[in-house]
Amino acid sequence: MLTRLSIRNIVLIEALDLDFARGLGVLTGETGAGKSILLDALGLVLGDRAETSLVRSGEEKASVTASFEFETMPTLIAETFDEAEIECEPGEPLMIRRQVKADGGSKAFINDQPTSARTLRDIAPALVELHGQHDDRGLVNPRGHRILLDRYAGTDLDALANSWQAWAKADAQLAEARREVEQAQADEELLRAHLAELETLAPVVGEEAELAGTRSDMQKGEKLSGDLEELRHLWEGSEAPLATLRVAARKLDRIAEEHELLAEALAALDRAVIEAGEAEEKLEAAAQALHFDPAALDAAETRLFELRAQARKHRCEVDALPDLMQEMRGKLDAIESGGAHLKTLEAASGKAREAYVAACEKVHKQRVKAAKTLDKAVAAELAPLKLDAARFQTAIEPLPEDKWGSAGADAVEFLIATNPGADFAPLAKIASGGELSRFILALKVALAEKGGAATIIFDEIDRGVGGAVASAIGERLARLAQEEWQLLAVTHSPQVAARGSQHYLIAKSSSGTVTKTGVVELDQSGRQEEIARMLSGAEITSEARAQADRLLEDV
Repeated sequence: MLTRLSIRNIVLIEALDLDFARGLGVLTGETGAGKSILLDALGLVLGDRAETSLVRSGEEKASVTASFEFETMPTLIAETFDEAEIECEPGEPLMIRRQVKADGGSKAFINDQPTSARTLRDIAPALVELHGQHDDRGLVNPRGHRILLDRYAGTDLDALANSWQAWAKADAQLAEARREVEQAQADEELLRAHLAELETLAPVVGEEAELAGTRSDMQKGEKLSGDLEELRHLWEGSEAPLATLRVAARKLDRIAEEHELLAEALAALDRAVIEAGEAEEKLEAAAQALHFDPAALDAAETRLFELRAQARKHRCEVDALPDLMQEMRGKLDAIESGGAHLKTLEAASGKAREAYVAACEKVHKQRVKAAKTLDKAVAAELAPLKLDAARFQTAIEPLPEDKWGSAGADAVEFLIATNPGADFAPLAKIASGGELSRFILALKVALAEKGGAATIIFDEIDRGVGGAVASAIGERLARLAQEEWQLLAVTHSPQVAARGSQHYLIAKSSSGTVTKTGVVELDQSGRQEEIARMLSGAEITSEARAQADRLLEDV
């Protein structure tokens, strides 16, 4: 709720600090005293346009600071703070400050953290609900009527929301499957052609590296073929180096025992024979590995080209071609079995839709039943508020299927007919601001709604009425204040003023050429005098004071 309002240099207000409490607070004063200035100042911290005309003449800037306290931070405010990265500790008062410069521009702060007017507007619905001569928010806005009716009915929307989510999920799965099948069917001919090419090619993982190695070896063999052939001739025949070494080793073996050095020479020669033999084997192996076969090289190069061409075509690596074949086969299988799969998903979506429709029908019945009760409750409040010719109706209309959602398939709007025989129309169509405010009061009392703003302000709800009607308005405001956290009423009616638990007097004073507006909270004596003034006018009579006492005693 609103706990404190501090105003500096706003129009006629030089400096003003007001404290507010729970219950019904009333603001009174003569016409033109500056009650609208208070509302304009409060509007600044709620994100209204920062007009430079609000800055007091001769001052460079103006400011308004409002403090709010909550038992539990409203969800709307908490979510907005998360998005705007504004820090606010649990239980910490919320202080909003707005500055306006005379030469243009404004600044906004929440708990001394810079913010935007947009953020203030976003959280305003959870802070203050204003009903006045040009009200276009709160209960007038039909977007919130379904929520209000559901709160009044105590509708359990969890099952409905769950069934909506289940249907939405099933429908999304069906739509995705249809897109996949349609796309696959459109690509089926091309898909089969691509698969046929790959199946003919029959790629194998690792084949590219193997073919590349074979081709490289054969290309080297072609280059080294002359040298290898020359080496082969050197190592073949009876006069080849290895054969000569072996003959020498046999001859030396026969005489090696004759001298130690001969034995060592034989050992060295044996090693040479072994090494030469290994060299011969390596040369033979190299010749085989580097064997150049023009037909085989052409085949390897052709195969490698085809594999790489397919990889480029499908934008993948050569080793990924076997997996691509499997994927293509899977898509073709899905096309063949897609009809059966779609039927399964269609059945699941249809079943989920039926469950959602059934949940909608259940909630619809609850809403219709609650609407009838609400209509009667509002009707009972209209006559005492001098709206006995008016009629109220909670209209519940079916939404087109593309507008269905987690809250059901109903459009809810509060309608009124102000004259006998007149057609029902939206609340916003009511011409008289006084009628609108009283009608909203009747609706508020009937709803006894606790989920709206922390503070509700009624601006001159008693305009154009008096006597018993004004008393009825005051009684209902006081009753509503017991249900809500806080109500503030700007009033010209002594009957309404007498119902307040707090009473603020707005007065204008002049000193030479300077005019100022001030606000003071009245004590019991001051309340008696102000209510007497409201009863009798400029000259306060003893009879007016006595009547004021009676009004205060009656509450």
